[in-house]
Amino acid sequence: MTDVLLEIDDLSVDYETARGDLKALRNISFDVRKGEIVGIVGESGCGKSTLISSILRLTAPNTRFRKGEVRFHGKDLLTQSERQMRDLRGSDISIVFQDPMQTLNPVISIGQQMVDIQHRAKISKQEKIALAAKMLGAVGIPDPEARLKQFPHEFSGGMRQRIAIAMALMSEPDLLIADEPTTALDATLEVQIIERLQDLQKDFGCSILFISHHLGVIAELCDRVVVMYAGAVVESGDVREIFHHPRHPYTRRLIECDPGHIKARARVLPTIPGEVPDLANLPTGCIFRDRCEQANERCAQVPALTKLKEGHFAACWLNHEEAVA
Repeated sequence: MTDVLLEIDDLSVDYETARGDLKALRNISFDVRKGEIVGIVGESGCGKSTLISSILRLTAPNTRFRKGEVRFHGKDLLTQSERQMRDLRGSDISIVFQDPMQTLNPVISIGQQMVDIQHRAKISKQEKIALAAKMLGAVGIPDPEARLKQFPHEFSGGMRQRIAIAMALMSEPDLLIADEPTTALDATLEVQIIERLQDLQKDFGCSILFISHHLGVIAELCDRVVVMYAGAVVESGDVREIFHHPRHPYTRRLIECDPGHIKARARVLPTIPGEVPDLANLPTGCIFRDRCEQANERCAQVPALTKLKEGHFAACWLNHEEAVA
């Protein structure tokens, strides 16, 4: 497909530990098309951060890529040299990190930081300053020229996250990775950041890989969603289809636990019983079997990620009769 920007193909990633290999990602496959916003959702420990670090090749020394490819513009990033990856990071692929309080250098002015990240640009310093001010204005920060002289502590958390987004978009990347950028913000600022990301995505035409555990944010922002559990993709498809017709028991339980779906007052919030499995000692069969109320004898075997309809996939034996070619 010519419109596919990023393609993850059967990716498996382990961490070598004293207890043996920790299987952080197993057979991950999905794509991100040009101009599209794809959400990755799942509980803590499902492999979201490992997926990001694998795409950017910013992994720990004990990381081992067991199989699969990460293709960006058709080139496998796992086979690129470190120099080639450095050229990609920050220019073709940018990232907005989770905590706005830790992203910026506290002893360097915002303007200087925004000028410094333009070190590859063949333009004058004055042009870099003008571009920095323009980007601050684009993310909704008033009086951007004056605020370039200020330091991070002079901005609120929401403002700092907007600055981080502005810095990530300065090079007009093809792919923006947003790693839970609204987690540290209150509900009002969260809405503002989502709306700003939507506007910027239309203005710049970039694709966004949006990582979150907040289903409401995913539903509001994304075109498609990939649901991960314990290092594996259990369901993927169009956002509307997934939220209105979830086909994997984990996806259904995840939606039921979202506070936005709770209609009546309750003393105890809904949870998914059980615990995430030990990735260094994986159980046999379906990875969700021990926590699933619909588990049966077929779940002793690992179900494949099966196509249920165009663009909708789920890894559950309950749906295999409905599989389409």
